[in-house]
Amino acid sequence: MRHRKLMNQINVVPFIDVMLVLLIVFMIATPSMRTGEIELPSVGQALTPTQGDPIEVVIRANGNLSVREGGDGRLNRDAAVRRIQELQRGRDRPVVIAADRAVRYEEVVNLLGALHAAGVKRVGLAAREGS
Repeated sequence: MRHRKLMNQINVVPFIDVMLVLLIVFMIATPSMRTGEIELPSVGQALTPTQGDPIEVVIRANGNLSVREGGDGRLNRDAAVRRIQELQRGRDRPVVIAADRAVRYEEVVNLLGALHAAGVKRVGLAAREGS
């Protein structure tokens, strides 16, 4: 009786075939994937001037909203959104939300959603550096 000798070799041909197929798939799929595009200023092009200082909305710990630009100290969310729309009046002024640390995250997100639904495009969050 003959003893068969075990082969200790790995067949890499199927592995190479799979890798080549994946390479071709990714080469075809990658150009069609478009992530967010940003417009960067080119050299020699003047930057567009800002439309004014940002409108600052303050959310205090007790939940009161106020618009820092000549507004009332106690507004509800809808009144604050209307006030911001009045202050923008066709200009694309940015809006900055400054919330107290004790304010629930849900209130900030609700205000962001209301501003977005009202057509306010440039909204940011104010943060303090450090702890």
